[in-house]
Amino acid sequence: MSSPLIKNLLLVFAICLFWGLALNSLTDDSPTMDEQNHLVRGYSFLQTGDPRLSIEHPPLINLLSALPLKTISGISFSPEHSGWQDREWYSVANSFFWQDGNPVLLMVFMGRLPIVFLTIFLALAGFYAGNRFWGRPAGWFVFIGLLFDPSLFAHGRYITTDLGGTLFIFLATLVVYNLFQTKKQWPTKQIALAALSIGLAFSAKLTSITFVPIWILLALLPIYANSSIWTRISNLAISGLSSLIVVWLLFGLEFGPFLFVDESIRWLNANSGPMPTFWSGIERIALLSSGERPSFLLGQFSTNGFRHYFPVAFIVKTPVLVIIGFVAGLFVLFTRSRESRKTLFLVVPVSIYFGLAMTSELNIGYRHLLPTLPFVYLVASGGLAVLYKQFSVQSKRWSALVLTILLMLPTLWYHPYQISYFNLLVGGPQNGADVLVDSNIDWGQDLKRLKLWMDDNGVESVKLGWFGIADPAVYGIQYEPMPGDPIARFRDLWWNVPFDRTRPEPGIYAISTTSLAEIPLQILEEKTVYAYFRDIEPTDRIGYSISIYVVE
Repeated sequence: MSSPLIKNLLLVFAICLFWGLALNSLTDDSPTMDEQNHLVRGYSFLQTGDPRLSIEHPPLINLLSALPLKTISGISFSPEHSGWQDREWYSVANSFFWQDGNPVLLMVFMGRLPIVFLTIFLALAGFYAGNRFWGRPAGWFVFIGLLFDPSLFAHGRYITTDLGGTLFIFLATLVVYNLFQTKKQWPTKQIALAALSIGLAFSAKLTSITFVPIWILLALLPIYANSSIWTRISNLAISGLSSLIVVWLLFGLEFGPFLFVDESIRWLNANSGPMPTFWSGIERIALLSSGERPSFLLGQFSTNGFRHYFPVAFIVKTPVLVIIGFVAGLFVLFTRSRESRKTLFLVVPVSIYFGLAMTSELNIGYRHLLPTLPFVYLVASGGLAVLYKQFSVQSKRWSALVLTILLMLPTLWYHPYQISYFNLLVGGPQNGADVLVDSNIDWGQDLKRLKLWMDDNGVESVKLGWFGIADPAVYGIQYEPMPGDPIARFRDLWWNVPFDRTRPEPGIYAISTTSLAEIPLQILEEKTVYAYFRDIEPTDRIGYSISIYVVE
């Protein structure tokens, strides 16, 4: 790694390896739980210019995912659907995917490609930031870490806003850091760039709103050599207000009556204003974060969430090497006065975002922690860069090789099941369902692989307890429905169980991991539907999200 040419070739090789792995896995992953909703939002906006389905999820990433669909002929979408008028994206998406005769699998493949590119951009942004903060070796390790982190890799190929939101939040924070370095009040170019980056973050994912107090606190910290607090706050305020112009543009200059649902502010609906869908989305996200929703953690169930949900999720789903690197990086960097200011800038977003996440009752996945990972990798790489300077040239080369392999290993080892990744602290993904379910391990991604298993084993039909939004008929799966979620023909069976719970009749049962946890049943005493199967070892597994039981 001595010459620039070799370093650049290694960079290109890593990107090509990532690209090949991503394409290989995204073609075999069936449509996951939220993908149809995101894709119909973007496609409907492209077709009609109306962002009405973009409540709760702003349009930027969805538009990027939908753009490749314009190259596919014969896609049918009608705004005459009743759900369109009522902004019910679930019913519109269900028709668009499973009832209108559209080429679903091709649409999903094309819609996932832009997210793969965004993942590469995230890694390159980490490469730039690592170089900027700590020097080139750090940039390389951040780049490899972000490109091959198992959770970023998993969500870096799905049609959702999780990866795109992580990218644009990270970029906006880097730009804000540069803005805080200037001593000039209201510098035009820097404010314009900050307004653009913040606006793109707000337009990518609504959780970016949680970074507003983070950016304000960062502006108040005395860690910048050249600027005053007043300069930083005023420049940030101008940038933030100006960013709303970017958001409005990306909402298609939408103007109309407000759409609030809470009684305390519903009176505002008598008025009209710019981008009412955006403001309504913020309100609904706030309501979701504080409303009742079933959640699972360490074998326990709750409808009000767990305060320790996200700390546990971080500990069990972040690679152990990264956790160690982050803790060591904090120690190494904070003991060096030259590095402590930059380190504090990186630690504050992680700390506050974690604190805010712990107050949320929406406990549905580690993916909500993805915005913290670029900062975690930057801190870890910073500590490594400090120690790296003490190595000999030969030691640097060997240590770089070893660390690169170790950073890539979780994604390479568990390919193509990265979404189900759990680290060695819990014994890997085979034990993950004892800790977390839902998008942490089972998001409906293995339906195609179930069909391949059936073909390989000569199985004509299964009794299917399906957790997922994809229609099994699309893959030619013959099945008898059992309790699952959220498709109605599966969900309704929780209260009309079609088999003997204590002694199921003979047959081949394929049960999703999340279905085994019986999330829709909120009373512990009711959770007896799949108790028989939870007490025995499965005959086989499809990935880590579907268990096969042969009952004789």
